[in-house]
Amino acid sequence: MKNFGKKIIINKLTALAKEIELASKKYFQEDSPLLSDGEFDSLVARYKKLKKENPNLVPDNDPILKIGSPPSSAFAKVEHNVPLLSLSNAFGQDDVIRFDESVKRFLGLEFSHELDYMAEPKIDGLSLGLKYINGKLFTAATRGDGKIGEDVTHNAITIRDIPKTISNAPEVLEVRGEVYILKSEFNKLNEFQRSKKEKIFANARNAAAGSLRQLDSEVTKNRPLRFFAYSLGTISHNLASSQKQLMKVLSNFGFTINEDRHSCRGVNQLLQTYEHICNKRESLDYEVDGVVYKVNNFSYQEILGARSNSPRWAIAHKFPPEESFTKLLSIEIQVGRTGTLSPVAKLAPVEIGGVMVSSATLHNEDFIKGFDNAGNRIRDGIDIRVGDLVSVYRAGDVIPKVKSINLAERTIDSKPFFFPNCCPGCGGKLIKQKDESVIRCHAGLSCRAQVLERMKHFVSKQGCSIEGLGKKQIISFYDLGWLSTPVDIFRLKLNHGKNSDKPLEKLANWGRKSAENLFDSIDDSRDLGLERFINALGIRYVGEVVSLTLARYYETWTVFHKKMLNIARGKTDDFEELNNIDGIGLKSAEELRIYFESKETEKLVEELLLEINVTRSVSRTVLSPVSGLTVVFTGSLEAMSRSEAKSFAEKMGAKVSNTISLKTAILICGAGAGSKLRKAKEAGVKVLTEDEWVKLVKS
Repeated sequence: MKNFGKKIIINKLTALAKEIELASKKYFQEDSPLLSDGEFDSLVARYKKLKKENPNLVPDNDPILKIGSPPSSAFAKVEHNVPLLSLSNAFGQDDVIRFDESVKRFLGLEFSHELDYMAEPKIDGLSLGLKYINGKLFTAATRGDGKIGEDVTHNAITIRDIPKTISNAPEVLEVRGEVYILKSEFNKLNEFQRSKKEKIFANARNAAAGSLRQLDSEVTKNRPLRFFAYSLGTISHNLASSQKQLMKVLSNFGFTINEDRHSCRGVNQLLQTYEHICNKRESLDYEVDGVVYKVNNFSYQEILGARSNSPRWAIAHKFPPEESFTKLLSIEIQVGRTGTLSPVAKLAPVEIGGVMVSSATLHNEDFIKGFDNAGNRIRDGIDIRVGDLVSVYRAGDVIPKVKSINLAERTIDSKPFFFPNCCPGCGGKLIKQKDESVIRCHAGLSCRAQVLERMKHFVSKQGCSIEGLGKKQIISFYDLGWLSTPVDIFRLKLNHGKNSDKPLEKLANWGRKSAENLFDSIDDSRDLGLERFINALGIRYVGEVVSLTLARYYETWTVFHKKMLNIARGKTDDFEELNNIDGIGLKSAEELRIYFESKETEKLVEELLLEINVTRSVSRTVLSPVSGLTVVFTGSLEAMSRSEAKSFAEKMGAKVSNTISLKTAILICGAGAGSKLRKAKEAGVKVLTEDEWVKLVKS
């Protein structure tokens, strides 16, 4: 059994080593990365952890001992007299503190001593060494494997930031820096590539690397490459005693240096600079993926020297990754308020975009199996299993999602994940409609999970906004038999006030004051705006935006409710009107019909209205010549976009529809109007140009 455990670890290390080596080759040699920086860093970190825990099981092809990737055979080779090393990484404050302590320990300094550092943005580009002999550019070489690089001199001389000659230079001078492309110029480059139907670059770093490593220098010449100088390699005599002084020397030689560099004393100032650069990262016109810290004193740098693949006197403090690999610990099935079964990945906690993530959505059964909603293969058809190494990212910086699977840690005994055959919330029957990708429980209010989710939604800030009544309290009251529908919330004080047989204040973790606060919060929610009441009902495909649109259009609960009941009884004119409201899709319209068709939900609504006063939509605060009128837009507008025009119309109190009907009062016509203009004229609808419309609403 012991040998079996060793074999598993060896297999994991070997598989991870191969993944890292392949990713390095694609990144450094082929300028076509398989992984994002965050994914690559997390794989390396995982490999290092396994290596540290099992030092005797490390494979021969240990990728951590390597720098970059061997130079391509397409280029002549150049030997680096002083190895062009890569930097070790720091991923958090503790790593930076450990780096500072290790420097002091090596130099024999007290930990209380505050060292001088230089901090500068870590440009996400391609490292390049420029060797000058007697002031003339002699060779330009990529990093390669740190010892042997690729000769790209014929391309480097086309870069305007690289001086071809330097006056007053030492006999031998090697300047090192980063080749990059500005973000603004990268976008233009891709537009040009697209117009020529040529390769589109994934990011600015790939574009810079691919452009510098061209066999035809004419191609490189037409690419917007730039160069930041930041250090020295081989040199015949010293030029500076510190990093700060070196930057001035390089600038005097004619090199472009990064002006956003900072002198720092001690760790606290390093971390402050990191936050400063991190916060302005998006406003910079070049890609950065961290901040580089360098011991400022060159005498100290010389004493510190280097490890096999990185200097001891510098470190790269990486920004929080947008994507990262972590282990999938389990898959849980959650039942939503509309009965939809949603699989959720429970993860080993990982930092993504500065936030610790421990769970991610897995969308639906098809996604787990390796297919999209149309039945097409995704992730090369690889399914998702418990125990897998998964890449996670934050969609829109909010919802964590699983992007891909790395099979390095999938064991031979791993098993596919199967959806349950019955609802985990109530044991009820599950149904998957032909036109849907989700599986749903149709037990409705008989399903405990759905009832709890509906009540949580009902009391949320987007609904009734009842403070003190969260998930924990709802579950507790439901299990006690105090709550079964949202109506019971408004009867809690009557049934469980201080003078009742079972007062709330007598429950564990409750008291008179907390109970009174809850009752007051419930009473405060009894006056509810129309849009919030519609949203609180929890109708499928009717969220905040749709609820607001409905409230703006129908204005009062009486009108809205009457129209919905008509639709439920099959009145096609009202259904067509609903479906034609701008912003209301067919799915939303159909779900509204289904909701108000149900006797069960209609009874719930009737009982709620005995407890709640639904107020008129408060969005119509502007009185204008178009208040209450239904308007339609057609053609191309010039002064504003279509969405801006619709939003403006709604602010002026108008109702916006998509189609011409008997209710349409005005058609606003832009260039290229088609069938809507013809229908409007046939129906006798008032037609206005864009200018006439603007004059009308402002009159």
